[in-house]
Amino acid sequence: METNPIPILTIQTTPFDDQRPGTNGLRKKTAVFESKKNYLQNYIQSLLSSIDLRDRQGCTMVVGSDGRYFSRAATEVIVQMAAANGIKAIGGIILTASHSPGGPGGDFGIKFNVANGGPSPDTVMERIHQVSRTLEEYAICPDLHIDLSRLGRHDFDLENKFKPFRVEIVDSVEIYLNLLRGIFDFGAIKSLLTGPKQLKIRIDAMNGVMGPYVRRILCDELGAPANSAVNCVPLEDFGGQHPNPNPAFAAPLVDSMKGGEFGFGAAFDADGDRYMIMGESGFFVSPSDSLAVMAANLSCVPYFSQRGIRGFARSMPTSTAIDR
Repeated sequence: METNPIPILTIQTTPFDDQRPGTNGLRKKTAVFESKKNYLQNYIQSLLSSIDLRDRQGCTMVVGSDGRYFSRAATEVIVQMAAANGIKAIGGIILTASHSPGGPGGDFGIKFNVANGGPSPDTVMERIHQVSRTLEEYAICPDLHIDLSRLGRHDFDLENKFKPFRVEIVDSVEIYLNLLRGIFDFGAIKSLLTGPKQLKIRIDAMNGVMGPYVRRILCDELGAPANSAVNCVPLEDFGGQHPNPNPAFAAPLVDSMKGGEFGFGAAFDADGDRYMIMGESGFFVSPSDSLAVMAANLSCVPYFSQRGIRGFARSMPTSTAIDR
């Protein structure tokens, strides 16, 4: 616990006319967030102010990132402003521009997911935008500093009624691994990757946030050889590459698969919410076909075989393969 209460400052500002969020968030060139005075702070204050005051107390706000440039600085600002606004708030902020390039000359974005874990509905996005249009001040605790590399709980005493303010740094890879253990048959998958008829795989994390997940789950936990995973060190500029998992930008994976050494391949975008799957000899598996394959083999997935399934969610690239 901090010995001296941390002061809360109210900073005067003026609204920006270009902070209407798009699909689940606000995306701009990184330089806009980094260099335009109060631009980041204005949007975060608009987001926090859009949450009903009653919902801010006693709840948790999760902040995550795809590891791109400016994420660390933005995370600290978000924590400082959450403290000043009495937020143990509800929902989660994701610092990502998805499959767009990163680095000082790349893109940056702020997404907001609501309490059920899903993307913000249009009504929430519009509420944030309306607040941003008339914003005159924001609250922040500039003296509150956190070490993102130190796991565990860190409590801070603030000069207001919202205390103590707690920040918890978690190992999201370990949390995710524990979740997967209860969904899939890890024994069967490990046998497939290490047994006599070993399936050789090639997974390209494209220097995004999925790298540590790939290493920990597929290699350390399930026994795939170390050379199964490539580009698994998250880089702020994604190694100067475009982290978009398609045949054009993931060409090295395509070439590896065409060589015939691997029977299964996959690539992920920067924040891990889109992927490309390839089969033996470079066969491209479309998103609609991958969904259909999973649907046809639900009995192999313990979670679904035990709990059943109520239906399948269609998205823009989903064809009629799921019906067949």
